[in-house]
Amino acid sequence: MMLGTFLTVMLAAGGGSADALTNVSVKNVSLKAPAAWTRSSMDGTEKFLAPSGDAYFLVDVGAVQTAGMKAEVCRQKILASIGGTSWTMVKVGGQPAAWKADTDAAPDGSGNVDTVTYVGCNGKTTWSVVFYMEQGKKDRFAAVAEKVGTSVTFTPPKGK
Repeated sequence: MMLGTFLTVMLAAGGGSADALTNVSVKNVSLKAPAAWTRSSMDGTEKFLAPSGDAYFLVDVGAVQTAGMKAEVCRQKILASIGGTSWTMVKVGGQPAAWKADTDAAPDGSGNVDTVTYVGCNGKTTWSVVFYMEQGKKDRFAAVAEKVGTSVTFTPPKGK
């Protein structure tokens, strides 16, 4: 089972890392991102690219349209909208979240790409972190993906 293997690799790689993490803000969430990675923005999505070019992750943050929605209901709606199977339920930033890992063929045919996706919601704000890495670099980047995906916290709106 790929997920079990991936989780084992993630846990085994959890030691020290050359990727020093720093706090970054994206709208009203904050997360830890490798300080040396290049940040860019397009159409409201933040992209963080490894200096090697072997990995990157995307961060999207949105607002819940229904006032008073419970965080757990929000997570269920997110998962239903993007395919709710094979997700592992977790809490990130003290709020309901989920993650899963997938392997896909690279669009340029150069091999396989591992994708680790984290999603979550606190009832007001939704977020996702989608981490892409060349499969041959999984040992290098799996622990970074986990640290970034599990570092999301909600920040209060400005002026409150």
